[in-house]
Amino acid sequence: MKDKFKYFLLLTLSTLVMAIGTYFFKFANNFTFGGITGLAVLVARSGVMSAGDFNFVMNMILLIIGLIVLGKKFAAKTAYCSILLSVALSALERIYPMSHPLTDQPMLELCYAIALPALGSAVLFNIGSSSGGTDIIAMILKKYSSFDIGRALIATDILITVAGCFVFGIKTGLYSFLGLAIRSFMIDTFIESFNLSKYFNVVCDNPDPICDYIVNTLDRSATVCDAQGAFSGKDKYIIFTALNRIQAVKLRNYIKANQPEAFILISNTSEIIGKGFHSI
Repeated sequence: MKDKFKYFLLLTLSTLVMAIGTYFFKFANNFTFGGITGLAVLVARSGVMSAGDFNFVMNMILLIIGLIVLGKKFAAKTAYCSILLSVALSALERIYPMSHPLTDQPMLELCYAIALPALGSAVLFNIGSSSGGTDIIAMILKKYSSFDIGRALIATDILITVAGCFVFGIKTGLYSFLGLAIRSFMIDTFIESFNLSKYFNVVCDNPDPICDYIVNTLDRSATVCDAQGAFSGKDKYIIFTALNRIQAVKLRNYIKANQPEAFILISNTSEIIGKGFHSI
């Protein structure tokens, strides 16, 4: 129950962060990068409906199509975030209507328009969910074709951004292209940062105290292999272990204090699959 509550809380908070970044910084500045919300900015300009309402309508249509084509399992993971994002955007338009940007600094607002939705998306991707929108189209295409989905979505985003250049002017269009270029990189950076762990190779003469510290103090495990020094020819041991950043500092300090002659290699990694880290 605790894990389910934590999962639900992460879904909610990350989706609300996306909504805040999209409404206050993206919609207000007419930035058109990014799937359904980018298209919503163009539609809002026509006066047919507001950006938040268009986003709500499109996401509901895509959710229904996704439910029919992809089944209930899809809906369980995606529907909540998609509905919450759509409702939050529509609600913000009514609670806090905006006729102009928060500041007169478009570059500053572009940073938040990229960073907040990218942070929310990264958290959702990291826990196996998404906010719907064009992700649903990608899932459907992936199921029924070998179509290059990544290129298709990028091409769609570029077309929407190009349209923004004609509708809102070249200055806003260039800001949107900058946002489009940075967004994917920032999502990947956030995901790698969330998952960042430390991989240790410790070459030592006596592995028992170090392994005891890893198991009983850090509550992790390790693998020990026999080795031989190429220069000295002496028998050695190599300890392999993976730790989070806080544990890595503790282990490094412990070895430095107790076996300063040990040789330590520490590598950054964001892909550790196994007990205590990530499942396949």
